Amino acid sequence: MLLTRASEYALLSLDKIRKADRPVGSEQLARELCIPKSFLAKILHNLAKQEILESHRGAHGGFTIKQGLEEVSVYQIILAAEGRTPAVFDCTQYSDSCPHGTVGTCAISPFLARFQGRVDSFLHNLTLDQLFGDQ
Repeated sequence: MLLTRASEYALLSLDKIRKADRPVGSEQLARELCIPKSFLAKILHNLAKQEILESHRGAHGGFTIKQGLEEVSVYQIILAAEGRTPAVFDCTQYSDSCPHGTVGTCAISPFLARFQGRVDSFLHNLTLDQLFGDQ
């Protein structure tokens, strides 16, 4: 599955953070987006670890977007949020994810690899500024 709730929550959080004029805390985000706080905290930590977000400590601490919106791809966000390469199918060109271990002999493996390649390219080229536009 390509997008789980982790990716969805990451993108929704980034939208709130980009609109804010100061750092936004995980508690505030969790409350506003109706997301379990502990789950969101893990996602935000992963985004900060990948240098998509910057964490600010203190009474007015929280998160800000570290890079320009035009520099961050949706692929990077999904990878950080999910902790794995985004895959459309359980069966992909990545041999370690084939449930039957038959990537080399599977009849639909070439199609899946081409399809996954197009999705990867789309996600690599789609940046946050393009995703959010002028909302």
